[in-house]
Amino acid sequence: MSFAANFAARCGAGNPDRQQAVAQVLRLVEASGIQQIRLSWCDQHGQLRGKTLMAPALEDAFANGIGMVSTILLKDSSDRTVYKVFEAGGVADLPGFEAASNLVLLPDPCSFKVLPWAQSSGWLRCQAWFQSGDPVLLDTRRVLQGALHHLKQAGFGMHCGLELEFHIYKITEAGWHGALDPERAAWPGEPPAVQMIHPGYQLLSESWGDLCHEPLAIVQRTAQALGLPLTSLEIELGPSQVEAVFGVTDALSAADNMVLFRSGVTQALRRAGYHATFMCRPPFPNIMSSGWHLHQSLVQLNSPHQSLVQAATGANAFARTRAAPDMNEDDARFSLSDTGAHYLAGLLAHASGMAALAVPTLNGFERFRPNAMAPQSICWGRDNRGAMLRVVGAAGDAATHIENRIGEPAANPYLYIASQILSGLDGLQRQLAAPPATAAPYADKAQKLPASLDEALAALRADQVYAHAAQGFGPAFLSYYQRIKQSEID
Repeated sequence: MSFAANFAARCGAGNPDRQQAVAQVLRLVEASGIQQIRLSWCDQHGQLRGKTLMAPALEDAFANGIGMVSTILLKDSSDRTVYKVFEAGGVADLPGFEAASNLVLLPDPCSFKVLPWAQSSGWLRCQAWFQSGDPVLLDTRRVLQGALHHLKQAGFGMHCGLELEFHIYKITEAGWHGALDPERAAWPGEPPAVQMIHPGYQLLSESWGDLCHEPLAIVQRTAQALGLPLTSLEIELGPSQVEAVFGVTDALSAADNMVLFRSGVTQALRRAGYHATFMCRPPFPNIMSSGWHLHQSLVQLNSPHQSLVQAATGANAFARTRAAPDMNEDDARFSLSDTGAHYLAGLLAHASGMAALAVPTLNGFERFRPNAMAPQSICWGRDNRGAMLRVVGAAGDAATHIENRIGEPAANPYLYIASQILSGLDGLQRQLAAPPATAAPYADKAQKLPASLDEALAALRADQVYAHAAQGFGPAFLSYYQRIKQSEID
């Protein structure tokens, strides 16, 4: 295969390492009898989109990509196109998106997976490019890559661990009858008829775990077959609610893993007659909200020339050998290094705007209720699950880190993690100081998190660090994101 003048080369992806990886995937596809390959791209809502190629078309797709209609990036979560692409000036602020033109998806050969639930099917992650060979900067994976680049310039990489709560239901005999009836088609369509897999209100119950052994075993087999670092599956408090916990990886891999996990287990469970939802609060009585707890720490770079993945292999920059002199347990520097304490303060300083990225649905803000092990206020605590930020570990603990409990399981992981980096970097650069730890995270005097997506978007608009063109998300991306979300509010 020649990479001399193809699209991959124009994008700067025609290097020998990629050629070698492409050749390896093509050999594997041929040897294993794979007939279909899904080329997938993560959209602005954290959902996978893409096309299914037949195996003979894969070689050309590696070289020249595949076309994708650009309006995919312009849709709100109801799949309605927000921008008027067929009107003069309808996308004046987004050059390259006129008239529903094509973008190009270029697959990453290093992302290849054999899908365990779909016979003779492979999977590849893609990123979006303009036909000119320029990157599509609205691609949220690229947004996180940019944030990680800023972090690397500051001398750090990032570690992330994931705790993800979600709901699994058994599809009843009525099943998809209404949803798939052409006479009842609607936008949106009806959901399937379901029943619970466990009755809830027995946190970590072994009996309830045994009751839903079958769907949890499907989750386990699917995650492990995809190479995801699943460490445990747990029974949560709410009816039919469970939690998946993942081991620590670099930040970009953590985001990639989250996207693949949500999509994979949803599909695998559906084939077995179950319905998985990552909606924060499914529309049933007595439901418990689901959260996504993001564990994070920075690591010192061993070399400025490390890749984004390699950059997460240094020493924990949040760990403190001993408590700072004259500090009590309420001071951030009692448990965290100075770097960690400044980073913590940055997360607090930008919490209101961050909420629009970590909680991107109207439904997700229903979770912020008092005494529910979900945050309601902008505060931190030492091993306090009611606080927005939970500091885990203490002086002398090499695994000391910060857990952000603000996120919902439907969040776009690239934007959620990027918001942490940009907030924390601001705290580092300005050497912000965190307030004392809270012992009463639901007290009335504490500053509250936004109570709605509308309030969170207003805070996002006002956040000058996030809007910074060089060091933040940039005004163009924030304007685009706010317009998408305002459509949902309207």
